[in-house]
Amino acid sequence: MAPAVAQLLFLQLVLGPTPVENIKLHPEVQNFRTLHVDYPKVTYAEGFQGYCNGFMAYVRGRRQNWYCPEIHYVLHAPWKDIQKFCSYTDYFCDVYNEYCTLTRDFFSVTTCTLDPDHTSISCSYTTNITRRRVYLLCSRRYKGDPIGIISLV
Repeated sequence: MAPAVAQLLFLQLVLGPTPVENIKLHPEVQNFRTLHVDYPKVTYAEGFQGYCNGFMAYVRGRRQNWYCPEIHYVLHAPWKDIQKFCSYTDYFCDVYNEYCTLTRDFFSVTTCTLDPDHTSISCSYTTNITRRRVYLLCSRRYKGDPIGIISLV
C-alpha cells in the first residue's frame, strides 16, 4: 500500500471523516467557513450579552488578533447552499483581485456591528438579523468556493 494511502486511512480511523474531508479545502475557504458560516445557528450563554458578542469573541480568538472588527457578516445556511454560487461566475472584481458573484437566493444573515461607545479593552457589538442577497468573493471562476463577503444587497 502506498504511504500516502496508508496515512489517509490512518487519519480517517483516528480523526473520523470530517477533518480528513476538510483537508481538501484551501485555508482561505476553511477560514471563510469558520468565520462566516454558522449553521445551524449556535446560542451563546447570557454572559455574552447577545449573539454577536459571543460570535465575535470566537472570531477574534480564531484570528488570534484582539483588534475589534467594525462589521462582520455571518450566514446561517448549509454550506452547499452558499457554495453553489461560486461554481461559475463571469465577474472579476478588480478591487479585490478575485472573482465575485451576487447570490440569487436570500440568506439569513447576522450583521455584527461594533458599538461606537466600546472601550479599548472590550468589544461590544449590536446584532441585526435580516434576509439578504450576498456579494461573495470566490476562489476561482469555475468550481470555486466562497472566500469572503463583500457586502449585502
